[in-house]
Amino acid sequence: MSRHTVNRRVFYLSLQVTANALIIGIVAKGLVYLIDGITNLAFYGRLSFEPASPAGNHLGTLVIAVPIIGALLVGLMARFGSRAIGGHGIPEAMEKIILAESRIPPAITFLKPLSAAISIGTGGPFGAEGPIIATGGAFGSLTGQWIHISASERKIVLAAGACAGMAAIFGSPLAAVLLAIELLLFEFSARSVIPVALACVTGAGMHFLLFGHEPVFSMPAIPAAPNGALAIYVVLGAFVGVVAAGVSRSIYWIEDMFEHLPIHWMWWPAIGAIAIGVVGYFAPHTMGVGYDNITRLLTGSTPLKVVIFLCALKYLSWSISLGSGTSGGTLAPLFTIGGALGALLGSVILSWFPNSGINIPTAALVGMAAMFAGASRAWLTSIVFALETTGQFNGLLPLLAGCIAAYFISFFLMKGSIMTEKILRRGVKTPDAYEPDILRNVAVRQLVTPADADTVAEYSINASDDAGVAAELMGQHNLDTLLVKEGEKVIGTVTSRALIDYYSRQRQKEVRYESPARTRRMLVQGRKLLRHSKIMGI
Repeated sequence: MSRHTVNRRVFYLSLQVTANALIIGIVAKGLVYLIDGITNLAFYGRLSFEPASPAGNHLGTLVIAVPIIGALLVGLMARFGSRAIGGHGIPEAMEKIILAESRIPPAITFLKPLSAAISIGTGGPFGAEGPIIATGGAFGSLTGQWIHISASERKIVLAAGACAGMAAIFGSPLAAVLLAIELLLFEFSARSVIPVALACVTGAGMHFLLFGHEPVFSMPAIPAAPNGALAIYVVLGAFVGVVAAGVSRSIYWIEDMFEHLPIHWMWWPAIGAIAIGVVGYFAPHTMGVGYDNITRLLTGSTPLKVVIFLCALKYLSWSISLGSGTSGGTLAPLFTIGGALGALLGSVILSWFPNSGINIPTAALVGMAAMFAGASRAWLTSIVFALETTGQFNGLLPLLAGCIAAYFISFFLMKGSIMTEKILRRGVKTPDAYEPDILRNVAVRQLVTPADADTVAEYSINASDDAGVAAELMGQHNLDTLLVKEGEKVIGTVTSRALIDYYSRQRQKEVRYESPARTRRMLVQGRKLLRHSKIMGI
């Protein structure tokens, strides 16, 4: 029995996900048009699909009613369509991968983009990327249910669709591949990465065709960071990581508060939308997609007062509305909040230490990426996304410093992440590490027990196969023993007990700490020196 990770089926999957990505790219452009059309209609009373922002409206206090009306429509769609249209997008896809063999109801493919367009178009403080990621994943799952594939292959098609959607919105194919690896695939293998990468490249190609070649977040060129500044960016990233943990925990605290309301959940988005409207009345730039906010923050020229209000008020409206269960996302809001916080911290540091070597645009870039790294624990995605969407490769070292600090500190402050907390609360464990399969690293011949001449077993395995194959065969046929053959010759048996013992020994090596002889001698000499010093009164 052999196991080939790359075969003809990977080629067929690659063709399927590439075709899906072409369609998802068109859907991404259609979603942006739909958001712009609803924004124009809701805030300006005109029928137009030209790019528009709620920030320029002249509705006065009537602006408070616009997001409430949109949220009522989303609530009705959730009540009579599917409640699954609400939420962040990525956590729901993760849950379907783990619990439902990557099967997403077909209705989500149509209801999610429509509900998101209504939510965002009427002022919801979310980006377009969350809904298109969810829609791409749903479309991938739908096509995966139509064709003859396994649950594992359907997971690949789902992840490829979701990440092709991200690449289609942002033109960031490598970041999209990393997002799949860090949050959706729960594996890193050639059979999964090849189709996903092809889908993301296709999605990015659709972005360049339909949206243009300019970076999504254009910013002035930033200088290479001096060594001393890198240390400051580490501290900045760590601080942003602490805030990211607080932001993540607050989202679920708000969700818990809504759960205790004595009214039907259909009305919760409308209650959350009150916060959008009130905050939007005082700070119109907090409403809508808000990509322009990120671009302004990255210039480093935004007035400090505006930065403070944007950071605080964007968080307030986004957290309450998302916690209410409306259709939204997390990526763009986290980038906005993190970028504002990074710019604010950079300004404070420069006022205290003008010769520190940092600059505000780089601080905003680091804050933006570190916020997402700390909240989602997708730190590689955060770094590469910031590079791809700005084109500022001098930011690599500061981004690496800040994001790894935020990622590291998040483990001390949260059990899960903003992406996994929801399903962790339901008792569903998500993988948080990619480790080699221990049983795949040993050949069966190394675990062989000599067999008696009269030993009988129904199934056999080649001595050159790995122990993982033996475990699969035992599980498939409910066996405890397999004959082991070298060619046609039986050389012994392998048992389930041998597999378990080997696995246990290897795992114990991770927690067994050893001190080299030199280290032990140094410790002994150190103790003797301390005792001698006390005797001599030193």
